[in-house]
Amino acid sequence: MTDGIPAPRFVRRRAVGTLADLVDITPSPEPAVPVVVTARGAGIKLAEWLKTNAKDVEAYLSQVGAVLCRGFAVGTAEDFAEVVAGDADELVDYVYGSTPRSRELDKVYTSTEYPAEQTIAQHNELSYAAAWPSKLWFCCLVPAAEGGQTPLADSRRVLERIPPEVRERFERQGVMYLREYGIGVDLTWQQTFETTDRSEVERFCAQHGIQAEWGPRDTLRTTQVCQAVAAHPVTGERVWFNQAHLFHPSALPADVRASLTSSGAALSRDVRYGDGTLIDDAELEEVRRAYDVESRSFDWAVGDVLIVDNILVAHGRRPYCGSRRVLVAMSGTTRGN
Repeated sequence: MTDGIPAPRFVRRRAVGTLADLVDITPSPEPAVPVVVTARGAGIKLAEWLKTNAKDVEAYLSQVGAVLCRGFAVGTAEDFAEVVAGDADELVDYVYGSTPRSRELDKVYTSTEYPAEQTIAQHNELSYAAAWPSKLWFCCLVPAAEGGQTPLADSRRVLERIPPEVRERFERQGVMYLREYGIGVDLTWQQTFETTDRSEVERFCAQHGIQAEWGPRDTLRTTQVCQAVAAHPVTGERVWFNQAHLFHPSALPADVRASLTSSGAALSRDVRYGDGTLIDDAELEEVRRAYDVESRSFDWAVGDVLIVDNILVAHGRRPYCGSRRVLVAMSGTTRGN
């Protein structure tokens, strides 16, 4: 047992001559540390192995939240697209995203295109929304010369580590996200909603409980109240599931925040409690501290494919030197209560 979470059980298939015999499986010592599946020889197709062993992979994901597939024949974006296309869940687009990225192939994107020297804080993808991808797929085509890890954190443990008084208020009131588009910083609404048609934006917002207000000079303001805590649809386990610590002004560099505050400029993103009450910096420092303590990292290798349960496990990015090319795809859709 680990903090009340059952130790995972890994059963190797005994069939002879099947794809199950072509790998070595290294169990995870704790949640958020991936189960590592390593191909025993060159040329083994990951898409075929995943199809044959789908039930085992899903079991690993529901227990520790991540599976790292290493040494398979995945060397290009096309190879990665073939792998994710075999998932039983439908692939989804990165609509209503909050970070810059480029579409590499259909439903395959680059990882967040922030400068190499910046850290991307731990988060569950689209946890600021009313619906989010159930599963994330990462593929490393070029590992960084130094740094560039994708740290993982168990969202169950993060929830447990946050002080009860902070956790309970967030859960009771929810989280209000406020976004301003077209003000000259951050993403435009065209990038976020992947359309230039205002009616498409309005339709999306209506379907997802987002209040949208058009402003002068092609600007847009949106407001949405979402969950702070979610329950896994299969295991029922409760997890910390929001991005208040990323949208809050305390996430900005101190000089940038001071400049915006003194000038009265609009923030491209902001966050409050669900009733509109301001969130104290100190409360979000507790959240960040919980993520820091629970973060676990591994070094990328060429051709690695990482599968993550987006509800059970948060992810981020370490700063890096040199070139780094990691692709991302998302599959399945889970909706909040």
